[in-house]
Formats: sequence, C-alpha cells, structure tokens
Amino acid sequence: MEEIKSNDYSIWLGEDLESKLNLKTYSKVAILVDENTKKYCLTLIPKFDSSIIIEISSGEKNKNLETCSLIWNKLLKNNFDKNSVIINLGGGLICDLGGFCASSFKRGIDYINLPTSLLAMVDASFGGKIGVNHNNYKNQIGLFKNPKQVIINHKFLSTLPNEEFYSAFGEIVKHALIGDLELWKILLKNKIQNLNIQDIISKSIQLKNAIILNDFNEKNERKKLNFGHTFGHAIESYYISKGTAILHGYAVLLGILCEIEISNLSMKEKVEISNYISNNFQLPDMPKKDKLFNFIKQDKKNFSERVNFSLLNGIGNCTVDNLFKINEL
Repeated sequence: MEEIKSNDYSIWLGEDLESKLNLKTYSKVAILVDENTKKYCLTLIPKFDSSIIIEISSGEKNKNLETCSLIWNKLLKNNFDKNSVIINLGGGLICDLGGFCASSFKRGIDYINLPTSLLAMVDASFGGKIGVNHNNYKNQIGLFKNPKQVIINHKFLSTLPNEEFYSAFGEIVKHALIGDLELWKILLKNKIQNLNIQDIISKSIQLKNAIILNDFNEKNERKKLNFGHTFGHAIESYYISKGTAILHGYAVLLGILCEIEISNLSMKEKVEISNYISNNFQLPDMPKKDKLFNFIKQDKKNFSERVNFSLLNGIGNCTVDNLFKINEL
C-alpha cells in the first residue's frame, strides 16, 4: 500500500485495509454509516469485536447538530469511554460529522476515516477540518482535529453512482488549478473515464497534504484550498434553503466558474477552464448572484465586512486574502 504521511497520522492507499487498521488498543468501536454505506460498503470491511453500528440519514440537510445529538446519545447508551474510537465509513458528510462528534465527545476520542466516495478520498477524509452546518449555512460549527488514520480503499469506488463519482472532480479540478499544472494538463488531455483514477487520487492527495503540512491552522497557504468555495458554499447553502441540496463537487465547479471571473487570468485561461467544465460535467443551474449574497455575507473567511477570496493568478498559481465588497462582485 502507498503511504502518504501527514501531520501526525498516515494516509494509506490500497486494498489491504485489514492489515493497516489497528483497533486492538480500543475498548469500544462505533462504525458510523448512512443507509447507502450500510447497504453497499459495510460488508467490504472486517467485523470488529466490541463494535456497534450507528446509522444516520444521508444528505446535506442532515449535517447538523440534531444528527450529532443522535450519535452522542448512541455512544452514551453503549457506555463509550475515552478509549473508544469511531470509524467513519462514508463520504464527506460522514467524515466531517463523525470526526466532529468524536472530537467533542468526552472532550475527544479518536476517529478513523474509511472514505467510500471519491470526493471524500481526495478531500474531506484528511486535513483535520471537521464540523457541521447550521441554519442552512455551510460548516458554521467545527474545529481542527486530525483523524488517527485514513485508509483509502479503491474498491469502494465501485459502489458509487456515476453522479457521485463525477461530482468529486470539483475538488480534483480545484487542486490542479491552484497548484499542479501537470495534473491540469492530464485532465485536459483525457476523458474522465479514461483516467488512471488511482494515480489521480494520489496526486490530488499529495498536493492538498503538502499545503496542510505547511499551514495546518489555515493562517496563510492553506487558504488556497478555498478557491471555488466562497461562491461554491453559497450555492450549496442556496440549494439547501430551497430543499433541493446539490452535490458538493458540483457546487465547487459552479463556484470555480464564478471565481475565475474575478481572478487575474488571461481570457484564454478563463475560456480553457470554462470549456473544460462545461464539456465534462452536467451541472445544476447557476443561481443569480444577488440570490447568493446573503449566504456569502456569512462566509466564515470574511474579514471586516469584506468577502475573502482565494483566487487564481494563472493556472497552477493561487493567491489568498483577496478582499471584495459585496457590491464589487
């Protein structure tokens, strides 16, 4: 298996999941799933002694404190102690929410991520950003806390619907645009279905992980990872408020289309990015900008009533702390 070392844990890539998952030191094990990963993924991992299954409902509308309360109550009912662990078996929602519940239960127990979606594999399962939505606003409550392990087993990809697989490329495209020109050229030259997906996953993880190693608490360089997300999170929040949540990766792609317009790019570069996205993805409708402004005003990166963007200064080159007033957008 390939090992990518992060701050104080390892990200393992490969199919020998059982050999890397060490649970002998834990008193109790909870496996967090939704109805989909319970049905399609739970049978693909080994059974563990002293383990319970906690099932939550899928969907961004359930990434909230009410679901956290359900999880905490299950842990309390089963007498979980400080030496327990939560295994998050699922996509980005499971990894975010499960990590937050573990890190706040009894002031913190360990959690291990077994991402089952491509999006979680390249983004949400590592880096230590965990949290939940609040009042339809994305990721308003959360903290930084690393997992104990991340194990990326490519066989889970076979359980994904096509839309889940394709939407994940929102984060992969973002990684290429902010810092990996070689990866961008690979994406341009190949249809998605013809890519070596294990290689793409590895490249994407290595780029994000290198940024995190330099700036775990997001004081400077890690802000680059927010490219496409200021508008992207607002678009997600808009759709959540309408009761029709969209996939995160698609929201990021829409956010990228918005944010290249205010980036320092040549017209050729803007067209290249726009054409790549329009030719490879069937995206939801773009909301009118004025419908997004109330959500953008609540973005947690904002500073002194100005919206804080990470923007491109050329493909493969990203700058941070670009401040705009709402009426400038």
